[in-house]
Amino acid sequence: MTYDTIAAIATPPGKGGIGIIRISGPDAERILNDVFRPLSHFSGISSRDSRRDESGFQWESHKMVYGRLMDGKEMLDEAMAVLMRSPNSYTREDVAELQLHGNSFLLSEALQLCVSRGARMADPGEFTRRAFRNGRIDLSQAEAVMSLIQSETREQQRAAIRQLEGGASSFVRGLSEKLLDLQAGLTACIDYPEEVSDEEGCASLRPGLESLLKELDSSIDERSSHLLYDGLHVTLFGRPNGGKSSLLNLLTGEDRAIVTSIPGTTRDVLEGSILLDGIQIHLTDTAGLRSTEDPIERIGVARSKKAIEQADIRILILDGSETLSQEDEKHLLSLEEKDAVVINKSDLPQCIDPEEIKGIFLKRVSNAAPKILSVSALDEASLFPLKEFLRQSGAIRSGLSVTSPRHLSALRSASKHLHDALLSLEAHCPPDLISIDLQSAQSTLCEITGETAGEKLLDRVFSSFCVGK
Repeated sequence: MTYDTIAAIATPPGKGGIGIIRISGPDAERILNDVFRPLSHFSGISSRDSRRDESGFQWESHKMVYGRLMDGKEMLDEAMAVLMRSPNSYTREDVAELQLHGNSFLLSEALQLCVSRGARMADPGEFTRRAFRNGRIDLSQAEAVMSLIQSETREQQRAAIRQLEGGASSFVRGLSEKLLDLQAGLTACIDYPEEVSDEEGCASLRPGLESLLKELDSSIDERSSHLLYDGLHVTLFGRPNGGKSSLLNLLTGEDRAIVTSIPGTTRDVLEGSILLDGIQIHLTDTAGLRSTEDPIERIGVARSKKAIEQADIRILILDGSETLSQEDEKHLLSLEEKDAVVINKSDLPQCIDPEEIKGIFLKRVSNAAPKILSVSALDEASLFPLKEFLRQSGAIRSGLSVTSPRHLSALRSASKHLHDALLSLEAHCPPDLISIDLQSAQSTLCEITGETAGEKLLDRVFSSFCVGK
């Protein structure tokens, strides 16, 4: 496939030590020769192989050369340049890169200079799209490039690297090959009914289809994907003056919330984040839940209730120096097994017995009870059990092959088609009808690697990329 030559600034805007211009396409070497003058004394290339006259200079692929960026006879900047010849480049085309001083004006001038010599300004993600089109990477790996750029935690980085190295692609291709084997057996029933009866073909199909479904469904882990990309959302709630704001400040190491002895100091939803084992933990401090005539506090309470509903984990904060109220008991009964109860102010004489709380949980239909912890917002060391609870709540399955939301959506769709095929099999439907569901599942799986991806899907994927990548 033939492309024109594109160019873009490959580094973020602003000032820095180095800024990079990237060029890719059939005219990359010519444009590089037009705008760059190598200085053989600094290039590391012997004078026999390199002269300041570009007509006699021979580029050695993947070797950095020192020189000057020139607009005609005018020097724009000192620069380093490298030419990476096809197919051993990011796009599998001839690729040239210019390293200048990191200045937005200089880089803009350099880019315009390349455009004036015949390059076209690249669209967002066009370099990676060419790498995909030229077969260096598949669509899943192309998406991993952007995931790696956008990663903010160690777990996100690890997931992106696994995907970039082909983890998701290998897993999906394995499923696809098994599905092709099933389709081949079914095709024999359709094409050669005199040799393979429908009953025989369908009977042999069932074990393989059930095994494939089990493997596919076990790979769909919505929770881990949510934790990886969105983090764990935790809401601290309870009656006023229980120490929610103090705990938020202590956990985040910042004075996020105003803390006073006056009940109802926090009137709005406050947020802070911490990083535990590579997972982002988003903490929300809420206004104390109570009946109030104060219109501002009522708005805060309404927002708090919404935050409680939307949280992944809810942590009820109780003041251990006070006895349990009816309101506390109501909150306790609203908790699920995944949530937690924190008895705060353990440095003061205690009026709450954890056994009393366990007794309240026994009133519920379910015997599963949330974890009960005791802490003091004045003692950071006492927070270890709470942090351990958050760490375990945010833990994700290790070594997951598929974590991308788009990929999980495709797997869910493929799973539905396979379940439909199994239902058709149980209903003794004709093999050609079962084959339709198998083909639909196959097509959906291939969208992950891009084998059946249409232009609209490709446009959506690459539009999220930055220009120059």
